[in-house]
Amino acid sequence: MGFNCGIVGLPNVGKSTLFNALTATAAAQAANFPFCTIEPNVGRVAVPDARMEKIAAIAGSAEILPSQLEFVDIAGLVKGASQGEGLGNQFLTNIRETDAIIHVVRCFEDDDIHHVEGSVDPLRDAETIETELMISDLESIGKQIENLKKKARGGDKEIIAQSEFLTKIKDALDAGKPARTIVPSDEDEEKWMKTAQLLTAKPILYVCNVSEDDAANGNEFTAKIADMIKDQDAQMVIICANIESEISQLDTQEEKVEFLESMGLKEPGLNLIIRAGNKLLKLQTYFTAGPKETRAWTIPIGAKAPEAAGVIHSDFEKGFIKAETISYDDYIACKGEVGAKDQGKMRQEGKEYVVQDGDVILFRFNV
Repeated sequence: MGFNCGIVGLPNVGKSTLFNALTATAAAQAANFPFCTIEPNVGRVAVPDARMEKIAAIAGSAEILPSQLEFVDIAGLVKGASQGEGLGNQFLTNIRETDAIIHVVRCFEDDDIHHVEGSVDPLRDAETIETELMISDLESIGKQIENLKKKARGGDKEIIAQSEFLTKIKDALDAGKPARTIVPSDEDEEKWMKTAQLLTAKPILYVCNVSEDDAANGNEFTAKIADMIKDQDAQMVIICANIESEISQLDTQEEKVEFLESMGLKEPGLNLIIRAGNKLLKLQTYFTAGPKETRAWTIPIGAKAPEAAGVIHSDFEKGFIKAETISYDDYIACKGEVGAKDQGKMRQEGKEYVVQDGDVILFRFNV
């Protein structure tokens, strides 16, 4: 398990180039004309985590199975997409079930690459996309409220409460505010917000696509985006899609490291996106390890042991007995499970244990 995200943006901002580079495929055609991406492209990448190799070496694991990050790349949106302009709005349904939205904004000047608005202005572009997402949400939530009102004629209090909550969100959208500005007040409202699958309820990661010269430090355009998100529950990263494309074509890790260093960069853009995505969605990783495999599992920060077990299999959560837990640092220092047991570093944790990032866990369960 990892997280999945939908990639949105105007045409010619580098969405498909970035998608191809991050997924190391040529699944999404990349070219300099609007609506190059016609069908949604889906790609999965392994989430890099240097801790896994160390755990696997100690455990003698035959396989290393990292968690996965899924990207869904749709056609470029344009102003008026909700009224039928362009192609992107046809595919917004493909990202309604994603965990987060990656919004690629163009932060580079290049006379050879056409901008649909005629000039580079990331703040204007961000507002254009946000507006189209809100209009799409208005259409979706309007239908949902209409259906709920029909069901509410029977007097079901929960249905009535759900309809009132969605109406509150619709009022915010009508006022030009995204759905994420309405904060659920209890578990029921959290559930209704999730099932509504509204695009503007999802957390946003802004990916500022810059030129090679600005990849290390950004520029005036990225500074504007950084200022814009100060009061938002959003994240941003600075990436050069062209550099990522070149990295994806290199054969060895040594070549990639050497190339990154020559560009003044410490790590590839994928790492930045994963770290920002985990922070945005409040996620962390724990591990299971043995002779067969070392595997990474992604869970929410604050998840208790039974919930973490359920990520592996629902039976693990239903029949949870205990979690035999070793912190990552202790696992490495004690050279594995046996050493950790001998030195008293393996803990028997119960249902109330809050799993920590890097824990190496063996679950005991009975169904």
